Amino acid sequence: MDEQKKYEVIKSLADHPDGNKDRAALTLGCTKRHINRMLAGYRKEGKAFFIHGNRGRKPSTSIPDETRNRIIDLYLTKYFDANFQHYSELLEAHEHICVSPSSVAKILESKYILSPKVTKAKKKRMEKELQDKKKSACSLKEAAVLQTNLVAVEDAHSRRPRCAYFGELQQMDATPYEWIPGQVWHLHLAIDDATGRVTGAWFDTQETLKGYYHVFHQILTTYGIPYRIFTDRRTVFTYKKKNSPSLDEDTYTQFAYACKQLGVQLESSSVPQAKGRVERLNQTLQSRLPIELRLAGITTIDAANEFLHSYIKEFNEKFALPLNGIKSVFETQPENEKINLVLAVLTERTVDCGHAIQFRHRHYRMLDARGKQVHYRKGTKIMVIQAFDGSLFCCVNDKDVHALEEIPEHMERSRDLDADYQPPKAKRHYIPPMSHPWRSKTFQKFVKTQEHHLMDDVPA
Repeated sequence: MDEQKKYEVIKSLADHPDGNKDRAALTLGCTKRHINRMLAGYRKEGKAFFIHGNRGRKPSTSIPDETRNRIIDLYLTKYFDANFQHYSELLEAHEHICVSPSSVAKILESKYILSPKVTKAKKKRMEKELQDKKKSACSLKEAAVLQTNLVAVEDAHSRRPRCAYFGELQQMDATPYEWIPGQVWHLHLAIDDATGRVTGAWFDTQETLKGYYHVFHQILTTYGIPYRIFTDRRTVFTYKKKNSPSLDEDTYTQFAYACKQLGVQLESSSVPQAKGRVERLNQTLQSRLPIELRLAGITTIDAANEFLHSYIKEFNEKFALPLNGIKSVFETQPENEKINLVLAVLTERTVDCGHAIQFRHRHYRMLDARGKQVHYRKGTKIMVIQAFDGSLFCCVNDKDVHALEEIPEHMERSRDLDADYQPPKAKRHYIPPMSHPWRSKTFQKFVKTQEHHLMDDVPA
């Protein structure tokens, strides 16, 4: 268009020698001297003088067509469902193709392939463009491609300022998703509000106390004791099922009890926007992590949890704020023994007529520190303590702590028929000190406190 305009103005001057060169210079936005230069060029070369020398030539910085086609093919076959920022990173890491995210977006959007994180404005603009092309006899195939790749955009979370210090607030949540084809797992997460650093991550088949304990364990062993934890209230509303007084279902209470022993404040809300940072993290990982798991060949939940250790480190290096300028308020990391005993699951059981208890469909006998069995009357109430590492203990009458040993259903060797039979030697067992607040009265008092808080939060 600029070439055509220049040609018409200069041709008019050449055809009318008395034309106003000053007006022509003002029209074209150049000097009178340049007008004379173009007049001389027009008289010598004609209309061809106004054709730019780079017309028809490809810029040296343009992306080759072969690379463009490969970017499209790789996205459709290997890296599908990745957002364009992540896709550009994957291309550089795995395919050695260095292309900016904006270039990737232009290449894919030219084929009506939209990012899973496409904005509503761009989605509306692309839909309008497609409708205009339909009116001009565009093929239905292009319309089908566009409809396939359009993804609805989530509502934005409400904004609020970050916390001031690292460790001041940890947001926790669990998100169910099909992380690998055919397998829906719950990813338990914790993210620091001040830095955006993922401080814990664990896969489980359901949203469980075990999953949150694993996340809490990662926080305690890696960083220390946080000041406050913020989670949702789903488990509060399932605080205790009707007609079920068992402590097994008081998962939130037991997690809160562990927080109390460590001096961690625990807050909760049923509004997702109140913990928008972990909600946004859920969506980011749902976009990125399934592709990374697929490329790593992960097929089991144990392998996925092992993969999380290295992946979260890379994720934090890329997205978390640097810790240099942010003060940490994490308290000193507790000893491993204390962490193991604090992150315990408490369950109430009754001694049967065989001086044993039943726990998870297995029978156990109580042993003292020397490995000798301890006997209690039938009907005696005891509290079973399952430590984080799986060790089993029991507390009786808020006074005595004993180790639990499984009673096998069958003897491995016969005392009378095996000549080389040797009676098993009594093993010494580690018995934790009673200083730990496992006393039933202490825990029941805390449960009652939680019940009162729950009643106070229920609207009248």
